[in-house]
Amino acid sequence: MPKPKIVVLTGAGMSAESGLKTFRDADGLWEGHDVMEVASPQGFAKNPELVLEFYNQRRRQLLEVNPNAGHLALATLEQHFEVSIVTQNVDNLHEQAGSSHVVHLHGELFKVRSTWDETHILDWTSDLVLGDLDENGHQLRPHIVWFGEMVPLLETAAQITQEAEILIIIGTSMQVYPAASLIHYAQKETPIYFIDPRPTIRSSDFDKLTVIAETAAEGVPKLVEQLVPKS
Repeated sequence: MPKPKIVVLTGAGMSAESGLKTFRDADGLWEGHDVMEVASPQGFAKNPELVLEFYNQRRRQLLEVNPNAGHLALATLEQHFEVSIVTQNVDNLHEQAGSSHVVHLHGELFKVRSTWDETHILDWTSDLVLGDLDENGHQLRPHIVWFGEMVPLLETAAQITQEAEILIIIGTSMQVYPAASLIHYAQKETPIYFIDPRPTIRSSDFDKLTVIAETAAEGVPKLVEQLVPKS
């Protein structure tokens, strides 16, 4: 008998308790930078060294942190359900925790790609500098979806969400598009659980929505315990 399908949508709040900073501070700056300076093709063209060093710092930080209780709880769901995680996060903490099917909408910190051929992607855990080239002599860049770029896995994510028998949303405002549109691909009768300490959607917004106003590390283990069948 096939396992029920759970789809999990995660955002910056999922990783915040592991020590990774959320996307941008209250003043709109990201680590002191305007996001367009460090997360756009124009920013990279204007000052590639700044952009490369910005992601080098993110990569170094990722090497120093660990999955939190929320990541670990999600991984245990695979014992009882078919679980797909669609994340806006560029870290690999879901994979570190043991989740085996993770779609990274906005790219991955531990990968780089050719500036000439976006399908030429390499694993990369150290610093990336000017002069690091692909095999054809083209500069490598972070494998990150920047502002103004297409989100190549959006269609895949929409299809996955459409098949959800249970949808869990964790640590995301659901206000940044196109990722925010994914909730609308869930079938009308699909139960939705929204975990965030400052929820931006209400139980009345969807037919079968349960809001859990807690952090990922607190709320996810509680929900997982609720969902896992008692032996």
